[in-house]
Amino acid sequence: MAPDAFTLHTPEYRLASSPRSRARVVGDSREAAAELRRAVESGVRSPMVVGALAFRAGEPSPLMVAQTARTGPGPVPRRPRQRSRPGLLRGWEHPVAADYVRLVERLVARIADTELEKAVLARTLLLEFDAPLDPVRVLGDLVAANPGAWNFSLPLLSIPDGAPAAVLVGASPELLVSRRGRRVRSHPLAGSVPRHSDPGTDRERAAALSGSAKDLGEHAFVVADIAERLRPLCSSLDVPASPSLVATPAMWHLGTSVTGILKDPAPTALELAAALHPTPAVCGTPTGAAARVLSRLEPFDRGAYTGTVGWCDPGGDGDWAVVLRCAELSGTRARLFAGAGIVADSVPSAELTETGAKFRTVLDALGVGGSAVAVPVPTMYGETT
Repeated sequence: MAPDAFTLHTPEYRLASSPRSRARVVGDSREAAAELRRAVESGVRSPMVVGALAFRAGEPSPLMVAQTARTGPGPVPRRPRQRSRPGLLRGWEHPVAADYVRLVERLVARIADTELEKAVLARTLLLEFDAPLDPVRVLGDLVAANPGAWNFSLPLLSIPDGAPAAVLVGASPELLVSRRGRRVRSHPLAGSVPRHSDPGTDRERAAALSGSAKDLGEHAFVVADIAERLRPLCSSLDVPASPSLVATPAMWHLGTSVTGILKDPAPTALELAAALHPTPAVCGTPTGAAARVLSRLEPFDRGAYTGTVGWCDPGGDGDWAVVLRCAELSGTRARLFAGAGIVADSVPSAELTETGAKFRTVLDALGVGGSAVAVPVPTMYGETT
């Protein structure tokens, strides 16, 4: 895999853009669809739209049309017990833990006084290493540790300040939308709690999440929004009455599998992704109000984080996952992202702990999960597991 290629590892298959193809980067879903049609007409073999839609509407998205190769699930890469990695030099939180807690407090107060019901507040962690990071190696470690996830790597748009080209890598647990013919599926996640190393405590946390009124309410926002957006496009739609538990190595989540049959003519997977994004799971409820509040409170640009990553073929089939548990890698630096859904009864310290747990997926892949206490970022962990 070339570091500047698109790669997607899922439990069922591996998809990669061909290193020999001349991928044309496009910044908009409609432009991408038009470019895909042109690629088919010109005889390109196995062209697909691949890449990601940015979180904010109207921002350029790292999408491209490329010749692709798809294979069945390969063996999960084995992680050597000992191998050298770039050494961690320093880290910065943005915002720092105390400021994040204050922002959560402001959001909770706003929710009590306005139409806002939920907003997903994110934070970042910037790490600097003593040698350049290898996106291929990081993705391999993500796949090995998260074989049930949507593991991805893709080049980002050019950086204007002359910094090394950035590659986005991640291991998303959440499927935004999948289309096969007229069949459509979405599996939103909302409501989370960190895993624990003790099996008994871990089971207790899972049970508490299943019965948490706060988390069940947060999850219901997301499912209702997705069902509302899909229903006009479907001749039938199945929405389970209650969520199920979804486990990742770092987190327990509440998840609901929404399935349906699309009306004819069926929208493409790319059109479905654009129609569903962003969901309340990554933005909030109502979506417009949440987006406006976050644009004022979050002191950074999310870029592709909490956007959607995936592919769409000329027939309209495709898969798109939410861009979560990810990092932008550029030279010797890694910029990690994590967020938490804030509702009326959110506890600020608990939301901080949740973001810390979500960082662990990429921290482990970078090989700094146990050494981060040596740099000024220990509060990212919240609680040791």
